[in-house]
Amino acid sequence: MIVNQLADQVPFTTADGSKISSIIDATNAPVENQSLAEASLPAGAETQRHYHKLSEEIYFMLEGEAIIEVDGLERIVGPNDAILIPPGVWHQIKATSQIRFLCCCAPVYCHLDTYFK
Repeated sequence: MIVNQLADQVPFTTADGSKISSIIDATNAPVENQSLAEASLPAGAETQRHYHKLSEEIYFMLEGEAIIEVDGLERIVGPNDAILIPPGVWHQIKATSQIRFLCCCAPVYCHLDTYFK
């Protein structure tokens, strides 16, 4: 059994510019098919618009409000909203306040699977 504490994880910045703390991924557990991380952005910050060829992502908003753009469609999201981002789909999140959200990726998140214009 693997049990990881979020507080024990070392944050890093992803290729798209968000601050991430991996809760469970291939760096801290014998994970093969998915990863779970906490992401955050300060008010006014945004990720760089990007897509993943392989990873399907789910964002689950914990705190704050943001504008999420997925495949050209924008929506305001906040606590308890879950957003599906299919593989190959352009997306970006813009924090209108300090935000914190969970990000689940399948397969496991990898910087090399992040593509920009």
